[in-house]
Amino acid sequence: MKGREGQSMYELTHIKGRTWTIESPARVGLYQLDDTRVVLIDAGSDKEAGRKIRQVLDRNHWQLAAIYITHSNADHIGGCRFLQDRTGCRIYAPGIECAFTKWPVLEPSFLYGGYPFKALRHKFLMAQPCDCRELTPDVLPEGLEMIDLPGHFFQMQGFRTADDVVFLADCLSSRETLKKYGLSFVYDVQAYLETLDRVRDMQAAVFVAAHAPVTEDIRALAAFNQEHVKNLLHQILEILAEPKTFEDILAALCGLYDIRLNPAQYVLVGSTVRSFLSYLADEGSVLYEFENGKMWWKAC
Repeated sequence: MKGREGQSMYELTHIKGRTWTIESPARVGLYQLDDTRVVLIDAGSDKEAGRKIRQVLDRNHWQLAAIYITHSNADHIGGCRFLQDRTGCRIYAPGIECAFTKWPVLEPSFLYGGYPFKALRHKFLMAQPCDCRELTPDVLPEGLEMIDLPGHFFQMQGFRTADDVVFLADCLSSRETLKKYGLSFVYDVQAYLETLDRVRDMQAAVFVAAHAPVTEDIRALAAFNQEHVKNLLHQILEILAEPKTFEDILAALCGLYDIRLNPAQYVLVGSTVRSFLSYLADEGSVLYEFENGKMWWKAC
């Protein structure tokens, strides 16, 4: 199985100095504290990912000291339980993300807006629980620095290593991903656009995103992601030239981007559409009203 840029899945790649990545569906970062001890940035998508990461560590005779979580989506924390059980490492996640990492049922519950039915209670949306502590600057080892990257999820954090390598988590999608899938998950549109502004102007030797190619220049991709969000906002306003329910809006966007819904896609895409509607409502571009037991949205 091949990963991005021709790399094999779970291949260890040297980035710069003491900074490495492990290729996976959500790219994992690795930072060497010394010759024998390392920390991870995120932990892969599931138990099998945790096992593969452990094999990488064992082959290099590295001891895992800690895992620093960027945010609590299941594809970033799924390997935590396995790695913690096998190594005894500490796990840290920021703020609300810490609660979601300790109690992963919160993710499908949040996305669905109620108790998640069985088709939502699986490893794609719900990792195994683990012992997690709150991530604050004082628990970071020397050589790691936190970077606020809210928007994609509640309190997402990036990291800069002493090698001037910046891990950007999920604040950027590749051009190919956006062209193929149309909608990437966004929780807070205003915060996300502000984060992209900061990332676009950020300086670093290397940028590592979880779902985009490693690069030395992030400006063009950050601008592309910004433009994509603005196009989506415009498309929603066009859809709302006439009053529509949420389900009408979702169906229209699925038609535009050829999105085939299943339970997981329904809650992920649906949550993102609701976030876009919240943004438009707060800035006064759309209005809503209730009639005949339904909520109707319309552009102003």
